[in-house]
Amino acid sequence: MINVTKTFLPPQEDYQAILKRAWDIGWMTNRGQLVKELEATIKSYLAVPNLTLTTNGTLPIQIAIKALGLSDEIITTPFSYVATTSSIVWESCTPVFVDINENYLTIDETKIEAAITDKTSAILATHVFGNPCAVEEIEHIAEKHNLKVIYDAAHCFGVTYKGKSIFEYGDVSTCSFHATKIFHTGEGGCWVTNNNELQKRLFYHHNFGHNGPENFYGLGINAKMSELQAAMGLAVFPHIDEIFENRKKVVNHYQKLLSNNNLKQLKIRAGTEWNYHYFPVIFETEKQLLKVMQALNDKQIFPRRYFYPSLNTLNYVNQCRLPISENISKKILCLPNYFDLHKRDIELIVSIIKKVL
Repeated sequence: MINVTKTFLPPQEDYQAILKRAWDIGWMTNRGQLVKELEATIKSYLAVPNLTLTTNGTLPIQIAIKALGLSDEIITTPFSYVATTSSIVWESCTPVFVDINENYLTIDETKIEAAITDKTSAILATHVFGNPCAVEEIEHIAEKHNLKVIYDAAHCFGVTYKGKSIFEYGDVSTCSFHATKIFHTGEGGCWVTNNNELQKRLFYHHNFGHNGPENFYGLGINAKMSELQAAMGLAVFPHIDEIFENRKKVVNHYQKLLSNNNLKQLKIRAGTEWNYHYFPVIFETEKQLLKVMQALNDKQIFPRRYFYPSLNTLNYVNQCRLPISENISKKILCLPNYFDLHKRDIELIVSIIKKVL
């Protein structure tokens, strides 16, 4: 069986050796030594000013909305995982969708201003498949209209744009360390912000609002990462360069084999050092996609329709017509891509696609 992705698992003895440190002192959660060590390691690796680990990648989006005091309307993308939209709704705000750029698949920055009203409080955009949004243009729009900016950077571990981490853009950037991600902690995530005062608010929100064991700054929830998760991250991290390199080889091999057909591939924004996290292809029609999926499934190969459906069609949002996102979401398929995917498997996948086409 070949799935769309596969969790990278470090040597089990490495994980157990790291976990034993927490076991020996009996400290499993509440920001133990492993969480603090992993936090410092990632912060140094990414060269970012403030980074806090969380128990998953969705809570940082919700906490960012809360900490920034957002209300009413938040402009966002319809082409993302559902957590981007559901976090807005969960925090009692209204998602206002703007269509996407058909090449980069990120929110179309040229259409944002037309969606701004006197109720707009922020822009929440997704760097799709690790491909950066037009961050300079979005920053200009946000400054002009006094809006906050949150980036859902779930796919962006290791991505740089114009020489610095993509996490440094916006008021807050969030990342996912889910087991399917290029760097993972089994389940987990983080936020990054350049604003030290905002960092304080984000931090107390993620720890029940605590200011010491018996005092409280204010409202909070529990989003803390456990020592069990941090141990996995510390065991995975030494392999990160090899993981990037292998993913790059997989994508390069796909691109070589698929260079002479009508499948459209993701255009990476200039100035980006990409992480090769996903390999999406866009078919000419949905019918074509479904035929290819069935042929692959018949051989126990399971790509995935990221992202489908377009989020503006969800039953708990104000639905609207966004032709580019709706069209692409029906025709895009992420092909299998993971650390130890063999060349022969890539060649089998491509041969099946070509045969159907």
